[in-house]
Amino acid sequence: MSDHQPVLVDEVLEGLSPVSDGWYVDATYGRGGHCTAILARLGANGRLLAFDKDPDAVADAKQRFAAESRLEICHADFAAMGAVVTQRFGAHRANGIHLDLGVSSPQLDEPERGFSFMEDGPLDMRMNTADGMTLEQWLARVDADELGRVLAQYGEQPGSYRIAAAIVAARAQAPITRTRQLAEIVASAAPRSKRRQHPATRVFQALRIALNDELEALQTALQQSLDLLADGGRLVVISFHSLEDRIVKRFIAQHASDDRVYAGLPDVPEHARAKLRRIGRLVRPSEAEVAVNPRARSARMRVAERCHVAAGAA
Repeated sequence: MSDHQPVLVDEVLEGLSPVSDGWYVDATYGRGGHCTAILARLGANGRLLAFDKDPDAVADAKQRFAAESRLEICHADFAAMGAVVTQRFGAHRANGIHLDLGVSSPQLDEPERGFSFMEDGPLDMRMNTADGMTLEQWLARVDADELGRVLAQYGEQPGSYRIAAAIVAARAQAPITRTRQLAEIVASAAPRSKRRQHPATRVFQALRIALNDELEALQTALQQSLDLLADGGRLVVISFHSLEDRIVKRFIAQHASDDRVYAGLPDVPEHARAKLRRIGRLVRPSEAEVAVNPRARSARMRVAERCHVAAGAA
């Protein structure tokens, strides 16, 4: 198994600003880098609830932290954290919620997971290998128009519909079952570009997002965070591409101001007041971190703090 280097660890801790007896949510365990750092800041009465939909990540957590009573790991998508956190924390709200939206190094580096075309592997690409259809199954049934829309919307890929047509034409000749096979089809159909990036990079990103409903899950989790965070609780989100960062940025902006319906009025009712406060500016990894961990290059972190809202007003 490859080593996984978490990104922006010090910055995440600064953003969360953990207190010794605080209760926190690590919504994306990955391989435990941020989880370990948060636990190091907690005292005996602190608590951390971690989520991951990848069975391998959950197994890693259970083995590594078998003796850690302050940590509980849940095999679940972070889109389900609203119900799970409410059940596990009861009336206690979270002092902080952290989401790292990146794909872990083991997922990228293990060919059998199908996330990368750097080495040949089966077209799986599921975050949760215990559930749902594989990318091979999805590609075998999707029509050209839907595939083109996915590549355009989630990959912002030039020539998306031409690439989609080439994939559909190729599968009519033979099943598409391998990552390198798909990458070669994409490369043959993609328009020429001055980018050094392989033409299949954005296509694989788009397919992963669509197959795992990643953006919908992110929007659900962000909305749930409003009800889960205690007054003054911090929301810290690391994203790795513009689509995710745009969703996070707009979510914070939307809830960092009073409802526009009451603009200009002297009294704004409690339920219409701002629910979040921006903390700092967009955070990016330092040159030193990127030099050590090139995969950190595209990381972007945003932080917000839960404002006081009267009971029942959220």
